[in-house]
Amino acid sequence: MEFNFSWLLMTCAGLLAIAVLVQLYYVWLVFGKLAFYKSLDSPKPSPEPVSIIIAARNEYENLQKNLPAILEQDYPNFEVVVVNDCSWDESQKLLEGMQQQYPHLKVSQLIEQEKYPTGKKFALTIGIKAAANELLLFTDADCRPAGNQWLKLMQQKFISGKDIVLGYSPYSKSNSLLNLYIRFETLMTAMFYFSAAILQNTFMGVGRNLAYRKSTFFKHKGFASHQHILSGDDDLFVNQAATPYNVAIQLHPESFVYTEPKTSFETYARQKRRHMSTGKYYKPGHKRFLGMYYASLFLFYASTVCMLLLDINQWPLVVAAYGVKLLSQFVVYYKAAQKLQCTSLVWFLPVLDMMYLFYLLVFGMGSLFTRKRTTWQ
Repeated sequence: MEFNFSWLLMTCAGLLAIAVLVQLYYVWLVFGKLAFYKSLDSPKPSPEPVSIIIAARNEYENLQKNLPAILEQDYPNFEVVVVNDCSWDESQKLLEGMQQQYPHLKVSQLIEQEKYPTGKKFALTIGIKAAANELLLFTDADCRPAGNQWLKLMQQKFISGKDIVLGYSPYSKSNSLLNLYIRFETLMTAMFYFSAAILQNTFMGVGRNLAYRKSTFFKHKGFASHQHILSGDDDLFVNQAATPYNVAIQLHPESFVYTEPKTSFETYARQKRRHMSTGKYYKPGHKRFLGMYYASLFLFYASTVCMLLLDINQWPLVVAAYGVKLLSQFVVYYKAAQKLQCTSLVWFLPVLDMMYLFYLLVFGMGSLFTRKRTTWQ
């Protein structure tokens, strides 16, 4: 028994060491790419015409609140295409009224047909086909740009050879634990996809603030390869269309697009189960890239608990390992959060890091059992 006990303790210590090394690799060599990223000054392209595309279903209040800020962007030549996807509220009447004030607003209305369910990807495809311009910029009805320079800043990243531009869409701040965690999870997601893009390994983007060329959409046959999946109009499309050289990122604070977060755990859980269900369709290399981080995070906390349960006297080793990990995270995450205007989140890092593990376990496993759907929520 003595031999087995010592062997088990040594095994836990070895696993803890491996977990710490993998975590440090991601913190410094992956997330550090964003944290210490310096955007090089590059020639700004001439302001090409842009089509902003929004798919909306029963979004009367959000359209009324947010659409004017999108229509009033400081840009010489653009249109806004809103696809009213089978809404049964007053959205169509609102949009038709707005067209009187904003002639560059184009509205496509879809009518519900029981035999032919639509879904967001279908609505976006209609919007893309209706768009008059090559450059497409996407957001949602519940999103509001930080200012009137959003369109200009996103378009400026379409320099030679760039077909996709990844933007940032943080959630608005409020005083609740759920809101604190939602904003942290958004920060983690952004650190992953921005850092991966800098490493020329782009695997996703966020449809609340995403741009690409119309020709790129049709070159990859749109959403055809994942039309059967409810989510993925943003991350799965970027996953298939991105190359090491055709993606740019925009980190200017005035390019951010703010979104109202969910206010109840039930609605948040429903949203995240849907979003997490797309990860299993990523390219194998991207799944390994994400999976190694997730596995090492679980291994870190599992091995620390195991060591303390086996021998409480091992606490100095556990504290040292945790301290190295936490200090590294604090330095890198703070630098990344400065770029993304959310440094206050880092002060809650010890708690939020453990909550993030719980989130991965609950929604990651739950996504494996999510039924396929092809319509909106």
